[in-house]
Amino acid sequence: MLSAVLALGASVAWGIGDFIGGLKSRALAPLAVLAIAQPVGFAAMAVIALIHWEPWPGASVLFAMPAAVLGTLGLIAFYRGMAAGVISLVAPIAATGALLPVAFGLATGERPSPLQLAGIALAIGGAVVTSYEPRTETERARLAAGIGWALLAAVAFGGYFVPMHEAAESDFVWATFVFRATSFSLVAIAVLVVRPRLPRARRELAVLACIGLADTSGNVLFAAAASQGLVSVVSVLASLYPVVTVVLARVYLRERVTRVQEGGAAATLGGVVLVSAG
Repeated sequence: MLSAVLALGASVAWGIGDFIGGLKSRALAPLAVLAIAQPVGFAAMAVIALIHWEPWPGASVLFAMPAAVLGTLGLIAFYRGMAAGVISLVAPIAATGALLPVAFGLATGERPSPLQLAGIALAIGGAVVTSYEPRTETERARLAAGIGWALLAAVAFGGYFVPMHEAAESDFVWATFVFRATSFSLVAIAVLVVRPRLPRARRELAVLACIGLADTSGNVLFAAAASQGLVSVVSVLASLYPVVTVVLARVYLRERVTRVQEGGAAATLGGVVLVSAG
């Protein structure tokens, strides 16, 4: 039960951070957003690690390094997708990445219930429906804006869950610290090479700092959940972050989508819920 609560807490933290990050990416390059958010997140995680201090748990926490590579790539793709398209459509597609850890669980001996199989089918079918804009009298149906980035984010996020789960089983705080150190290093190197335009206004810097704190909170909560629960369950529950992102997009941006796409988004999220409920 505790692992489920922690995983859901991660989804709330990620959902808030992703909404703000996607919104800011419409005015700034995603790398510029991360250039401010990542140092803040890393500093917060360093403080937590010092307070928690435990001896080095072993090499298994280094699985957090490939998790960081995938998570960082996924975040950049997700931000680009939300900047280019409708957040209410992009976020549910990214959530289908939860199917990858489920597949991993199956490959390592876990067996899905009929409810989980129905959820997998519903999530995939909903993602397909959500991805396409219906045609008008003068044009054919086409891939909705930002969906390509959302699919890339789904693959990267799905890949993140498996090694991060493995790393967290030794010590979730050490695992999260290694994750943040790696992602911070990757972003720092990218900023030095690309040199994106960085914001200077204090208010904007404060907003971007909140993204780093929310993202780090999600990492800590997921790692804590992963240290106690099955990868196929906690990963799916943590992947419910798009629900928060979509709600915020509807309330603050008043986004509009077609009824068909709305139904597809709901089916995608419903499928993710069924997978976890099974």
